[in-house]
Amino acid sequence: MSRRSGVLEFAVLGLLHDAPMHGYELRKRLNVLLGSFRAFSYGTLYPCLKSLVAQGFLVEDNPDAEYVPATALNGKRSKIVYRLSPEGKERFEELLADSGPDAWEDEHFGVHFAFFGQTDRAVRMRVLEGRRSRLEERLERMRSSIARTRERFDDYTLELQRHGLESVEREVRWLNELIETERANRTVRGGPSPAPASTDKTSDGRGQEVGTTDRTEPPYDRPGRSAQER
Repeated sequence: MSRRSGVLEFAVLGLLHDAPMHGYELRKRLNVLLGSFRAFSYGTLYPCLKSLVAQGFLVEDNPDAEYVPATALNGKRSKIVYRLSPEGKERFEELLADSGPDAWEDEHFGVHFAFFGQTDRAVRMRVLEGRRSRLEERLERMRSSIARTRERFDDYTLELQRHGLESVEREVRWLNELIETERANRTVRGGPSPAPASTDKTSDGRGQEVGTTDRTEPPYDRPGRSAQER
């Protein structure tokens, strides 16, 4: 399976995981999902759907309806509604858990990211860190290339190279922010650190002792005055 067809399969299974839909609606949803990342040829959608049906990943809820061929550009809507089979759900979960090098590449990363809301946190971290590593390698090659060719190109070519370099740098900064957010969320969910023990009596600011602190008492339960005084 080619990378492009693999991306389309992942996107189709992911969208149908949310809800069954017919081909026309699926086309619109794919345009929203993939349009930001690459040009999408809708002529490849219906062969992909037929392939997924043949593999048992999709079920046609109205298989007797007229099928719109992939070459038809007349605006007709397919009456067939597609939904995931149990095997299709398993296939989507398998693709969702993939955090290997393919998930870091330009062809796959955008679609993986689109389904991050359904992805395990550990997988998200591996994909984000892998993507960042891949782009850092690309940055190094681009900087070396600009340094070597600076004297041979005119200002416009150099400006184009700098534009590409800045685009990759922006994505690296964006990835850094996402990775830090993921790490921060994990820390927060782990709960606050226990408060340090203290046996010293405290004062309410008027020279009156109000008791001792407790090791297990959380910081937000330590008022400046005792319960009796409040």
